[in-house]
Amino acid sequence: MTTLMFILGIGVFFVGLLVSIAWHELGHLSTAKLFGIRVPQYMVGFGPTIWSRKKGETEYGFKAIPLGGYIRMIGMFPPDEEGRVSARSTSPWRGMIEDARSAAFEELQPGDETRMFYTRKPWKRVIVMFAGPFMNLILAIALFFTVLMGFGIQQQTTTVASVSPCAIAQSEHRDTCKKSDPVSPAQKAGLKAGDKIVSFDGVRTTDWNTLSDLIRDSAGKNVAIVVDRKGQQQTLHATITKNKVAKKDAGGQYVNGYVEAGFLGFSSATGVVHQDFGQSVTWMSDRVGDAVDSLAALPGKIPALWNAAFGNGPREPDSPMGIVGAARITGEIATLDIPASQQVAGFVMLLAGFNLSLFLFNMLPLLPLDGGHIAGALWEALRRNVARVLRRPDPGPFDVAKLMPVAYVVAGIFVCFTVLVLIADVVNPVKIS
Repeated sequence: MTTLMFILGIGVFFVGLLVSIAWHELGHLSTAKLFGIRVPQYMVGFGPTIWSRKKGETEYGFKAIPLGGYIRMIGMFPPDEEGRVSARSTSPWRGMIEDARSAAFEELQPGDETRMFYTRKPWKRVIVMFAGPFMNLILAIALFFTVLMGFGIQQQTTTVASVSPCAIAQSEHRDTCKKSDPVSPAQKAGLKAGDKIVSFDGVRTTDWNTLSDLIRDSAGKNVAIVVDRKGQQQTLHATITKNKVAKKDAGGQYVNGYVEAGFLGFSSATGVVHQDFGQSVTWMSDRVGDAVDSLAALPGKIPALWNAAFGNGPREPDSPMGIVGAARITGEIATLDIPASQQVAGFVMLLAGFNLSLFLFNMLPLLPLDGGHIAGALWEALRRNVARVLRRPDPGPFDVAKLMPVAYVVAGIFVCFTVLVLIADVVNPVKIS
């Protein structure tokens, strides 16, 4: 049964992956057609075609390898200075440019001269290329809202799970009290497991972050703590001591290091907490910031990833993870002994994170990514506007094809990184259980 659920979880992930890819390409397709660009193909997947159907001027289909997708627009690159689109140079770098230019004019038909991608104004090309990643962003937001407001997420709550009998610095990493350890303020105040803290020092507390911040800021103060104990409210009094506690960032997430702050001395219970709209927006903005930071830190994580794949290094929880790793995580979620609603929430949350990553990754201003084409269109608009202001001749469309050698290098780096992540996901995967 466990194996079956694991396989089912992987299957669910790949269905979500295909939907995400199709949704991304739909953004490109719909805006291209809106601006009159001819699109011969809309494909989900790579490799041999397993099913396709032509509707109008576009062939729609699925390919065998569900690891991406594409639409093919005619005239992605302009012709060269002499109007040629199929000349082939013996120079390998020049050859890359000319091959790309020739491919951009495949299936050119009479009447297509005004329907090519490069003939559209830069702002229209920006919209066409941005529409794909934007669809992933919209889907990520919708999925995050579904989980946060519909299913809820596991969080620390204001309910007491256990009371520490003594005050121990968290930096000491021990649970056993010594005779020299002072009694914790929570123990002195009579706080008990199961108590729900309703207010702290006159401030109503409905979430753990608020309560935690209040405790940390109250070192040396004698405070009133109102708790709900078996349906009855009671007021306790505690003198908050100073202790070494785990450091938190501005978003309330625990980070490496310790700080001197107020200490009460209890562990909070965790539970599924539904978020309201404001809390959901805050939570998502924090995750976007984390994702941007992770993307920026990606090159620095490669040595540890290499060591995890080919050496004896551990696989860190925040290590880069590919499609195979994400599929394994969904398989693990399916086997966890948790309510079905939380399994579904886990699937949806993972898919939302995947779509957010697709958005950010595709917005990098590098060919062959969508962001590279966007950067090219913006540069063209800048050149033309500057020429107009300076009363100079129109420089014409910016030839993005000239950047294809760089695009091949970038693509090669991406392929190498993808293979490294794949190996690490197979031999030393990230695990949640």
